Amino acid sequence: MTIDVERARAETPGCAYITHLNSAGAALAPKIVLDTVIDHLRAEATMGGYQAETAAAERYEAVYDSIARLLGCERDEIALVENATRAWDMAFYGLRFKPGDRILTARAEYASNVIAFLQVARQTGVSIEVIPDDESGQLSVEALSGMVDERVRLIAISHVPTHGGLVNPAPEVGRVARDAGVLFLLDACQSVGQMPVDVKAIGCHMLSATGRKFLRAPRGTGFLYVSKQAMGYIEPPFLDLHAATWTSPWDYAMRPDARRFETWEGYVAGKLGLGAAVEYAMSWGLHDIEERVTSLATAMREGLSSITGVRVRDLGVRRCGIVTFTKEGWDPADVAKALATLGIVVDTSSARASRFDLPERGLASVVRASVHYYNTEGEVEALCQAVENLR
Repeated sequence: MTIDVERARAETPGCAYITHLNSAGAALAPKIVLDTVIDHLRAEATMGGYQAETAAAERYEAVYDSIARLLGCERDEIALVENATRAWDMAFYGLRFKPGDRILTARAEYASNVIAFLQVARQTGVSIEVIPDDESGQLSVEALSGMVDERVRLIAISHVPTHGGLVNPAPEVGRVARDAGVLFLLDACQSVGQMPVDVKAIGCHMLSATGRKFLRAPRGTGFLYVSKQAMGYIEPPFLDLHAATWTSPWDYAMRPDARRFETWEGYVAGKLGLGAAVEYAMSWGLHDIEERVTSLATAMREGLSSITGVRVRDLGVRRCGIVTFTKEGWDPADVAKALATLGIVVDTSSARASRFDLPERGLASVVRASVHYYNTEGEVEALCQAVENLR
């Protein structure tokens, strides 16, 4: 075992109180992140917000370096924003669409992204088309290749959907996009932090991610990657005096780097906490984290599959730390409530978040349990036993 689970749990205060199996929602923060945020808030309270930011300027700038190392890109390609939705929106709404353009997306795409597609379709007349899955349930790269033509303006998919353990073949999608000269936007909200994510290896032009999930950072933090290649094709949907300079009474100039997608005011303590979380994750090693997470999730799927009346609902060739299931005769929300009474925290995913996928599979919702490297085999066994005991 490459992860020192005992140390990871000792450095995670929440492990003393609950069996937390909801890292796909908001993971438990390690002590270093908690201390970083609280220390900066104390500094703001004693010296003022602006002065505290100035005092932390060097550490604040280092956050860009940390995320750049995490993703394998340059610091000038990173913007710090308040959440993954804002990151994704700043990239997507910065594109200029026209009637006849086509947007290709995955069957497992997340609701917020699809709503944005539909809004732009109403405004501009673009076509939104869903890429079929292959026999395993992951995005079909072969089908995608056959769909691409000169009218495709954007390929936008989720790396890992919110409602299952599937890991879509992002590098293969990147190769199709690169060969066709099409922009590729990757929602990595559920993948960054539980597995290595290298934007150069994947070949995406834009990537959005949150802090609160598998990265274990504070809520209200996120980031956007925009490659230098794509920077000239995207104009932020809004600007302020941080994203641009007022150069003369009737003119302005945008920043040359990805910070054009930021705004001046932000959650400084949270961003410092995000940087601490990124460094903490890299100190464990993303390959080692993925190995541990995948092992726990595999054990959970095997345990749940052995229970009469329980069906694991995850699809795809490659699967991650998110495990979804249903129990015959039980509404998934009631399963989650029953487990909560035992101190086991899980969540649910419903068709409201995945109308291209779950309804097509005859599912209104699923129970979602998501592990992290600080979880134990005993906690996985406790979940399976609790699900089996539900009457």
